[in-house]
Amino acid sequence: MQLSSNVLVPLIKPPKSYFSFKLRSCSNPNSNSPESNSLQAETLKTLEWSSVCKQLSPFTSTTMGSAAALNASLPVGRTPRQSQKLLDQTSAARLLAQPLDFSGIHDLTDILRVATSGHLLTIRELCTVRRTLVAARELFDSLKRFASASSHPQRYLPLLEIWQNCKFQVDLESKIEFCIDCNLSTILDRASEDLEIIRSERKRNIVILDSMLKEVSSQIFQAGGIDRPLITKRRSRMCVGIRASHRYLLPGGVVLNVSSSGATYFMEPKDAIDLNNLEVRLSSSEKAEESAILSMLSSEIANSESDINNLLDKILEIDLAFARAAYAQWMNGVCPIFKLDSFEGCDSNDEDNDILEQQEDDNLNVNIVGIRHPLLLESSLDIISDNLALRSGNAAKFGDGNEVMATTSHSISDFPVPVDFKIGCGTRVVVISGPNTGGKTASMKTLGLASLMSKAGMHLPAKNNPKLPWFDLILADIGDHQSLEQNLSTFSGHISRICKILEVATTQSLVLIDEIGGGTDPSEGVALSASILQYLKDRINLAVVTTHYADLSSLKEKDTCFDNAAMEFSLETLQPTYRILWGCTGDSNALSIAQSIGFDRNIIDRAQNWVEKFKPEQQQERRGLLYQSLQEERNRLKAQAGKAASIHAEVMSVYNEIQVEAEDLDRREMELMAKETQQVQQELVDAKSQLETLMQKFEKQLKSSGRDKLNSLIKETESAIASIVKAHTPADHFNEADQTSYTPQIGEQVHVKGLGGKLATVVESLGDVETILVQYGKVKARVKKSNIVALPSNAKNAVTSSSVHQGRQSRRNAEYRVNVDIKSDSDISYGPVVRTSKNTVDLRVAIFTCQERVVQLNGGHGR
Repeated sequence: MQLSSNVLVPLIKPPKSYFSFKLRSCSNPNSNSPESNSLQAETLKTLEWSSVCKQLSPFTSTTMGSAAALNASLPVGRTPRQSQKLLDQTSAARLLAQPLDFSGIHDLTDILRVATSGHLLTIRELCTVRRTLVAARELFDSLKRFASASSHPQRYLPLLEIWQNCKFQVDLESKIEFCIDCNLSTILDRASEDLEIIRSERKRNIVILDSMLKEVSSQIFQAGGIDRPLITKRRSRMCVGIRASHRYLLPGGVVLNVSSSGATYFMEPKDAIDLNNLEVRLSSSEKAEESAILSMLSSEIANSESDINNLLDKILEIDLAFARAAYAQWMNGVCPIFKLDSFEGCDSNDEDNDILEQQEDDNLNVNIVGIRHPLLLESSLDIISDNLALRSGNAAKFGDGNEVMATTSHSISDFPVPVDFKIGCGTRVVVISGPNTGGKTASMKTLGLASLMSKAGMHLPAKNNPKLPWFDLILADIGDHQSLEQNLSTFSGHISRICKILEVATTQSLVLIDEIGGGTDPSEGVALSASILQYLKDRINLAVVTTHYADLSSLKEKDTCFDNAAMEFSLETLQPTYRILWGCTGDSNALSIAQSIGFDRNIIDRAQNWVEKFKPEQQQERRGLLYQSLQEERNRLKAQAGKAASIHAEVMSVYNEIQVEAEDLDRREMELMAKETQQVQQELVDAKSQLETLMQKFEKQLKSSGRDKLNSLIKETESAIASIVKAHTPADHFNEADQTSYTPQIGEQVHVKGLGGKLATVVESLGDVETILVQYGKVKARVKKSNIVALPSNAKNAVTSSSVHQGRQSRRNAEYRVNVDIKSDSDISYGPVVRTSKNTVDLRVAIFTCQERVVQLNGGHGR
């Protein structure tokens, strides 16, 4: 294979993503409009379609399939034929006893983008392309072997048809294999004749150069020019190491580099210059030839980009088919059957009609038995999977054995509650009524998801053979569409969305409306809802609405296109059963639910009387009375609001006054604390000085006196220490008994527990023996006598003394603050505000030190 070094990769415009599916129908002219796409996107979000797609993600085998599931980009049939094709693929994949091997499949999107942009692909990227091409071909071969080995090979035709008109790019795979060794990640010599010649010449030149350098290095070593022979590469040229002092051994040599210490030179011998020059030229030629080979292969991949994208689409389609099959097996799903009503306005073509009319004809347009909401089903299936793993280990994948199957069946039937959908062929509008929290909305969402899953080729978690129409559009108005930005109330958002639905809906559409006509006057809401439903019945395939308006259920009596359904409610347990009763009208059961919650019986009876009054003939009279009552209530509330505002202003005025006083007290307290701290520190210095003097005196007397005076000397010292302790200790706690009989006098300062132990002044001793009027700042308050705490005697003296002693009293009051315990009326303690090593003396240590000193002076014998 002769290649030129100037091969260029052609610039090809990259196509759109190879995976693009949209939820739309070719038969609906409005299905591609921006309004229609917006409504469908909102419907998918409302029905939580993305969460269902995420459930499928763990069952995929490729990164492409996983990304499609996580992004909710699963293929959805645009026509009944396409949806039926997806269902057939899922059913065929469930028949396969052994899963296919997708391990060699890679997402080539980024590689194709690089190739088509004109850049060279790396050896690793080329090998990735080859592995994917080989894996795709082996995937198809494996599928053919499974089909041929089966007794009914025609069952696998839906999967085999995926590979029709698919080019596996065998030539491209062979070229990459011929040029590249993917195990060693190198380009083979056989990739081109020039590369083979260049590499052969280079190997020969390297052998000669290496032999010559080894000889020179050995001579240098023998001459003492180096500690050991050294051959290395510097500046892409082979050279030898030599001491700087012996460079004369290489006359004509070229210095390529010097060691960091300068002691060793890396020199290229004169005889090696031509060989190194040849090595550089051959190396450059080899790289250029390798680039030419990579360019050729990148060009081949770029030229085959369309076919490779098509092959990736086929692989993705196979992967998703087997993922849907595994998902159906996981939830014990069954294949749905599409049924089409013959009514005027059907836009589907004859080919699609032939497929759908092959189904069994019956009187039901929708016939689904025992379907469960797939998102609610997930939690129960996870519990079952854990139980199966505990019971039978890895062997119990799909419920092996009768006992395990029985356990699984029993567990699934508990939650969620299965519901049935029985809708006749002539029915166009179904009105579902019943209590709140009874399952109306969940049941309606289940029907919407069942329609979406059927269009996407998924089996349904139901029983028997579920039948339902193929809907081109599934449009839902569920939830609160209130928007402050768009100035929409709940009712405005609700009715605005219904208006858009009426514009885009077709005769093949499914419309789901929750609480139709809610959020406004009941009489107008009923009238508007009835008019909307009358409009819908002639323009859509099926509409399912929920309501609390009993009048909407009466539409069935006048028009056979309407039908009723009710959520079952057990009057025995006063709890909903979450089952649908078709053809029945349900009550809201609000009073029964309120009674079960525990409302007072009188409230329930009074509400029942109001229900009796809500008769059509009494509506006008009640409306007038209600308006008059509301006006009176409005006036009363307005007067109360004015009074409350006045009281609030007065309270805020008092609050601001107290706030100013509190800030002033805090400032004064901080000043007093600073002064008192200074005084306490001075007193501590005095106490320490006295103790030190006492210790020195004790040691002198101990040395001069004999052992017979030891005891008297110790007693004298202990007495002196006790005197110092007493001089620097605050007064004892006052007697609790005195407090009980204590009666404060007018003008006396006391402590009030309710004020956190703050000082207050007695203003007036009232006639009531239990209370006293005190003033704290500018606030006067009446407090109980039991909450009054008298000041200690030293504090009283300081308060009544002259102004000269007021400064000392402030310091004493800060150091020995009265701490009134809220929990105990009798516990009152005094002490420094902040206790630190600088303002604390442990007198026990002083006494102990004296005793130790006595022992030392007596030679360690006795104390």
